[in-house]
Formats: sequence, C-alpha cells, structure tokens
Amino acid sequence: MSEGRVTVNGAVVQTLGTKVIPGTDVVAVDGKTYELPSEVITFMLHKPAGYVTTMDDPQGRPTVASLLPLDEHPALFPVGRLDIDTTGLLLCTTDGELGHQLMHPRFHVPKRYIALVEGALSEEEAEQLRHGIQLEDGMTAPAKLWIATAEEKKRWADLMGTGEGASGSKRHGGRRSRAALEKSGTWVAIEICEGRNRQVRRMFEALDHPVIALHRQSYGPLTLEGLERGSLRMLSDEECAALQTACHPREE
Repeated sequence: MSEGRVTVNGAVVQTLGTKVIPGTDVVAVDGKTYELPSEVITFMLHKPAGYVTTMDDPQGRPTVASLLPLDEHPALFPVGRLDIDTTGLLLCTTDGELGHQLMHPRFHVPKRYIALVEGALSEEEAEQLRHGIQLEDGMTAPAKLWIATAEEKKRWADLMGTGEGASGSKRHGGRRSRAALEKSGTWVAIEICEGRNRQVRRMFEALDHPVIALHRQSYGPLTLEGLERGSLRMLSDEECAALQTACHPREE
C-alpha cells in the first residue's frame, strides 16, 4: 500500500485496515477494479521467518502479501505485525472493524508466545514480568509466564526449528547451533494482552535477556494446531464468532 498501488474511490490508500463499503466503494489495485464480496473473510496464516508483515516493502524483502490469496480477496490485510524473524499465528482479514478491535488498546485479546531468551531467566525476573515491567512507553500489564519443562524444551525447539543454522541474537551477531542456543538460553511461554510494538522482545531486553527466537502460538481462542509453516486457512464461522467474543473493552 505504501507504493500507492491500492485506491479507494480514486484516492490512494496507505493505511492498513481502511474500511470500505461493498457495493458502494470502488477498490482498485494497480488500476484494476475489484468487486468486493459482501461477506467478510478472515484467514489464519502460519508466518515463516524472513517475511515482513506489510503488503509492500520498499527494501524489496519478502512480504506476507505473497502468501495471501489476494487475487481472490484483494481487500485482505494483516492484523497487527510480527517481526521479520518472528514466526507463528498471524490473522489476515477483510473485516476492518475486527482488525480495529484486535489492534485497539481498549480491547485485550490474549496472545501467547514461545520464546528462547539469552541466559538463565531467574524466578525473580519471571515474577517481574508477571507483575508488569517498566518500558520506555510505560508499565506493561501483568503477563502470564512459565519456564519450560524438559519435555517442553524439546517440543518447542522442534516447533521453532532452532537447529543448525538458526538465527542468533544481534548481540552475538550471527548464527548459533542448537546446542549453543539450548545450553545458554531459557525457554519460556509468555501470554500478554497488549499489542505494543515489539513488546515481548522489549520486555526481555529490559531484563538483559534478549530474545533469540520468538513464535506466536495462539491468538485469543485460536491456535496453529495442524497448520504447517507458510500455510494458511480460512476461519470457520464458529472461529470468527469466538474471536469476536474475545474482543472486549479493557476495564479501567
């Protein structure tokens, strides 16, 4: 969108989640007009590493747009962002209202991540994360967090592909073997209800435990179970209803 490829009623659109009215608004991509479906559609994508969560990238990097059926559903847009190296569950929808609710700070839909962080995370540090931690943009809401069991470590390592050639942290500048990652790091699961930019990574960095690998395991009531990396599927009516129910204003 940043390159001006998408227009609504002749005006260039540069904001993800722009609302349109099917049957009234005229949407075009590269000058070609598309007829929007009257029903909204939401997909779940198992995002691989190496893809930017945008529809276009000025630097020419692969984007999640290449993984979406835009020929059939040109109004699809990703809900929020996952960093280029973060894998896992990414929602893509034509429903602007749903996207707005999922991203708005007044609504808190839980998102669970699996992370491999540098060093040995202590129980005291884990408690800081559970109670909220100070970042440059304010205190975080309390998070749910637990340190992996031996069985979970193996399962999560296989899930995230942190084998030979996996990306290491910037601090160590490069590539590290699975043995080095697992020996020096800590596997954790963390669940947050906020959606600040790079929040999980910044929370661990604040405790001097930079994230080595990060994977979004679930989003509200939805999980990636059975969906291969790089694949996507359309949500059922029941799943869409459950996602809508999960959106509720945060109590002040």
